[in-house]
Amino acid sequence: MNRFWGLIILIYFLGCNTKQVSVERRKPNVILIMADDQGWGDLSFHGNSNLSTPNIDSIAENGATFENFFVQPVCSPSRAELLTGRHFIKLGVYSTSAGGERLNLDETTLAEVFQNTGYSTAIYGKWHNGMQPPYHPNARGFSDFYGFASGHWGNYFSPLLEHNGKLVVGQGYLPDDLTNRGLQFIEKNKEQPFFLFLPFNTPHSPMQVPEAYWNRFEGQEFSKRHSAENLEDFNFTRAALAMVENIDHNVGRIAEKIKTLGLEEETILVYLSDNGPNSWRWNGGMRGRKGSVDEGGVRSPFFIQWKGVLPKGKVIKQITATPDIFPTLCALAGIEAKTEKPLDGQSLRPLLFEDQPSWPPRTIVNYWGGKTSLRTQRYRLDENNSLYDMVTDRGQITDISTREKQLTDSLIRLKADWKKRFVITPSDRKFRPFTVGHPDFEFSQLPARDGTAHGNIRRSNRFPNCSYFTNWTSTTDKIKWEIEVLAEGDYDIEVYYSCPVEDVGSNVMLEFEGRQLSFDIVAGHNPPETGMENDRVARIESYVKDFRKLKAGSIYLKKGTGALTLYAAHIPGKSVMDLRLINIIRKNNKS
Repeated sequence: MNRFWGLIILIYFLGCNTKQVSVERRKPNVILIMADDQGWGDLSFHGNSNLSTPNIDSIAENGATFENFFVQPVCSPSRAELLTGRHFIKLGVYSTSAGGERLNLDETTLAEVFQNTGYSTAIYGKWHNGMQPPYHPNARGFSDFYGFASGHWGNYFSPLLEHNGKLVVGQGYLPDDLTNRGLQFIEKNKEQPFFLFLPFNTPHSPMQVPEAYWNRFEGQEFSKRHSAENLEDFNFTRAALAMVENIDHNVGRIAEKIKTLGLEEETILVYLSDNGPNSWRWNGGMRGRKGSVDEGGVRSPFFIQWKGVLPKGKVIKQITATPDIFPTLCALAGIEAKTEKPLDGQSLRPLLFEDQPSWPPRTIVNYWGGKTSLRTQRYRLDENNSLYDMVTDRGQITDISTREKQLTDSLIRLKADWKKRFVITPSDRKFRPFTVGHPDFEFSQLPARDGTAHGNIRRSNRFPNCSYFTNWTSTTDKIKWEIEVLAEGDYDIEVYYSCPVEDVGSNVMLEFEGRQLSFDIVAGHNPPETGMENDRVARIESYVKDFRKLKAGSIYLKKGTGALTLYAAHIPGKSVMDLRLINIIRKNNKS
């Protein structure tokens, strides 16, 4: 009997010690990896024998897999939901370019919550929720940013990027470069909790990938194909899968780093994509691709690993969505998800740790381009109010709305009510000028993407992201940016341009609210467009140039809103210049 009670007492004190260790244990690191335009089916873990992704698969095998995880149909909305834990329709995000990608300033981001609790925070890659401070990632909770803020980029080999607002040149293939930054950040912060967001730019087009990866797929015949083979561009598929294998290699580098540093048991590792695949290729037989509100356009891989803490190899079937990431990571890290606005997401902690969790029914809303679909645990009501059983008919082939009329009618009413409450038409959108001169930040970029051309000037491509202005031939031509100057004062102006030698000599004026800056194009610089030499498939986006920086001088900007206008007072040649962006650098601002 004494031995029995002695054992009980020993177990009690061991339990107390275990709890004490748990309390004193440092908060876990978080590494959040997001692919760009990778489909659910672009992984060997999901049965795609066309490629091999052992490192990404390993996160699922050593952690938990969410079988029914949903994002939004395109980039900016999904990223905004991840950052805020709220549905994107509430966040001011209505487009993927020209200001519509910006996340409202009264929203709290996941990075801010982690930063406010002592975490080191960094983002390396594609931001796509606002470029100019205070929309910039450095103003939204990330202490370190390296990458680009636009929706896509025109070159993946040593391109023009930015580091905390300062324009820099990248080093090598962009996903490898971003990973290098991530590895350095992990090494630097190995002794303290960190939050690292790695939103890779691939496999988003342009379809550029290093030779070693392309060689694995060039000419390859696929065992897994899209059901409508006449829609599939096999070269595009080859390039996309080659890019995914490169992502997998870089995920392996990250995993190896945390293992080498002994941080596996201190690190939560998450992997997902931002929307469905960017081409017709094998995607588990699902209907739809990027941009679609059908299953194939919004179902994403979602894997989460925390060695020694989360169950290994657990498969979770409950429907989940991007806003759930915010409260989940906070809950796992023991951080209060402190926000001024209510979260739409739910913590997935019960699903991760409990065998039979109490998980109430929910309905996930997918919306884009005026189209709406609803997803319950078993059914999807599509844009046309057809109903599908997603357990037996993941490909949305058989409409059962007539057979399940009562359910269909209730979901139709739910959809109509949601659209009435939340969908904002173009005429309802509140105008938001582009911000310049935030008193806490040195740089404000105004790219061609955010400007409006008047007269003969046109864009290099109909997709604004990464475009430039060209065909500037008349003194009546103008480029305007609708801006809000946040701090009054003097600003240095840098212009990134190209101009044939024979057209040198134009006098250009920059004007804002009665103040002017005059400068001349005195040096020729006319590089060819580049990008096509690295493209594996013909692109739809703009090609790029090696634009030259011109220090144009300084201008005094008054606080307030108005049009920043660029025009030529004198043109001696056939054209003024091609313009990529204006960089506005704070000097002695007055708040």
